[in-house]
Amino acid sequence: MASTTMTLSNGLQMPAVGLGTWKSAPGQVKQAVLAALDSGYRHIDCAAAYSNEHEVGQAIAERVGPGKLLRREDVFVTSKLWNTKHHPDDVEAACKRTLSDLRLNYLDLYLMHWPMAFERGAELMPRRADGTIRYADTHYRDTWAAMEKLVDQGLVRAIGLSNFNARQIDDILSFGKHKPVVNQVECHPYLTQSQLLSHCQSQGLVLTAYSPLGSPDRPWASPSEPLLLDDPRLVAMANRYKKTPAQIIIRWLVQRGAACIPKSVTPSRIKQNIEVFDFKLSDEDMKEIESFNRNERVIIPTIEKDGQKVWRDASHPHFPFHDAY
Repeated sequence: MASTTMTLSNGLQMPAVGLGTWKSAPGQVKQAVLAALDSGYRHIDCAAAYSNEHEVGQAIAERVGPGKLLRREDVFVTSKLWNTKHHPDDVEAACKRTLSDLRLNYLDLYLMHWPMAFERGAELMPRRADGTIRYADTHYRDTWAAMEKLVDQGLVRAIGLSNFNARQIDDILSFGKHKPVVNQVECHPYLTQSQLLSHCQSQGLVLTAYSPLGSPDRPWASPSEPLLLDDPRLVAMANRYKKTPAQIIIRWLVQRGAACIPKSVTPSRIKQNIEVFDFKLSDEDMKEIESFNRNERVIIPTIEKDGQKVWRDASHPHFPFHDAY
C-alpha cells in the first residue's frame, strides 16, 4: 500500500494527500478547512495569491494549538510566495504576512509559486493599460537565496518550487544551500507529467499534483471542454473498484509516488478524497490511466491576441512551459 505520508529530502514527513484551497471562496474556505481537519486531513495547501489565507487561519486557530483537537506539529501547512514578492528585499515580509494571516509562527513548506517575477508592489496582477502584465527582472535564483534565509531564521521548515521545469529545478540544485524538497505542478490523467515526475524523483524532490481532478471549476473553462471526472473510462474503473472517479485519480497519483492536493468545499467530497489508502490499483489500471495523457495544461493563463488564445506570460524570460518538461 502507498504510505499516507512522504519523506521529504530534509527528513520532514509530508502527508501524501492535502486539501487544496485555490478558488475556495471567502465564506467557504473556513468550513472546507474545518471539514478537512475533522475528516483526518493533516496537510493544508495555501497561497498568498489565493487571497483567502486569513480565513484558512481562522479554521486552523479553531482546531490547532494548546487545548485544541490537534497540536501544531500534527498539521503540515504549505504556502507560496507570489510573483510580485520575488525581490530579495520583499521575501521575508511576504512570508511574515502569510504567517500572520494563517495565525502561525512557522510554515512547514514555503514554495516559490512561479519562476517568473512580476513588478513589485501591492497589486497581485500589475497590468498595463492593454492588459499585459508588468514583469520585473529579478532572477528566481536571487529569490531562492532570500527564501533560504527563512529556513535559517526558523520561519519555514522547508522550501520548494511550483511550476518549475526540469532545467530550472536543476539550476536551483546547482547552487542552493537548502535543496528544494517539492515541485508543485499541474498533474492529472490528461497531463500525466511522467518525465517531470521521474526527474523530480531522481533529484530527490517530491512532485505534488495540483488540480489533480482537472480543475472543473477553473474560471476560464469552456462548456465544450471534456470533464476529466466524467471520462467514461474513469467512470467504468471507479465502478469496478466501488470508488468515485476522484478517488481513482488520487489513488493513481499517490501510487505513482506523487503527493496531491484536491480542492473541494463539499464536506462529503472532502472526506471521500482522502479515503484512498484502503485499496490498490492494478498495474494494468495504472498503465491505462497513464494512457489518458493528452499533454494538455488547463491551468495556464491565456489572453486573446489577434483572435487567438495565447499563453499570457509566454514572453517572460523565465516562463517555464516552453521546455518539453
